[in-house]
Amino acid sequence: MLAQRIKTIMPKMTFEEILEVTKIYSIKGINNSLVYERPFRSPHYSITKVALIGGGQDAKPGEISLATNGVLFLDEFPEFTRPVLESLRLPLEERKIVINRANATYVYPANFMLVAAMNPCPCGYFGSLEKECKCSAKDISKYLRKLSGPLLDRIDIQVEVASNRNKIFEKNEEESSNEIRKRVERARLIQNERNNNKTNSELSNKQIQEYCIINEKTKEMLFKAVKNLKLSNRSILKVVKVARTIADLENKEQIEEKHVLEALQYRAIDKKYI
Repeated sequence: MLAQRIKTIMPKMTFEEILEVTKIYSIKGINNSLVYERPFRSPHYSITKVALIGGGQDAKPGEISLATNGVLFLDEFPEFTRPVLESLRLPLEERKIVINRANATYVYPANFMLVAAMNPCPCGYFGSLEKECKCSAKDISKYLRKLSGPLLDRIDIQVEVASNRNKIFEKNEEESSNEIRKRVERARLIQNERNNNKTNSELSNKQIQEYCIINEKTKEMLFKAVKNLKLSNRSILKVVKVARTIADLENKEQIEEKHVLEALQYRAIDKKYI
């Protein structure tokens, strides 16, 4: 449910994005009219590598390209085969899919938001305070080994979601999707003006140094945390970009220590389990 709500808080598609998505769907033979809503693709974990990245005899776009400008949701993440999961690495970096054939080369866009969900173990109760986990250490290790370090490095935000049965029927005052979308659109406008029409996630290493400035005190705190968490260089850059986004959502010009601390909390899972 959370994954399905993400597209409702993303900025509305621009005309260029609408045309791009429509062309991809037309090539695939799914739709011949304009596509105005951001895509939400949720393939089953039995999907093949070709079906995900595209290809086949006609070199048609796959689920990754069909999710362009929208969300690609992969539920039961470790249940996908290792080759399928590893095929995500290059598109997440390059934001495109290249399919080579003897007589032609096809290039499809792959500018999508990856959202993945997984259990902490095969039975789903590892670390739960409500029910005992029945899995052995070997079972848990085998289950989680499908997720490589380089793949997790490419996932910007990683959070644990703990359920609480006592709060299922509680009524809380929550923001609507429209209210959240307005805040997201303001942050996106800030990023486009500062980053020359790029989102923070699209920044190169050089641009990170230019647009994601951190004072010396905060930088020292970051490096201490990085040492303790044993984060890779790619993960450090992810933390900085997420901190920049948190600051943008708060309409703050400078990245503050609290923004970096929050961003660091979103890098815990890969070091806790893998």
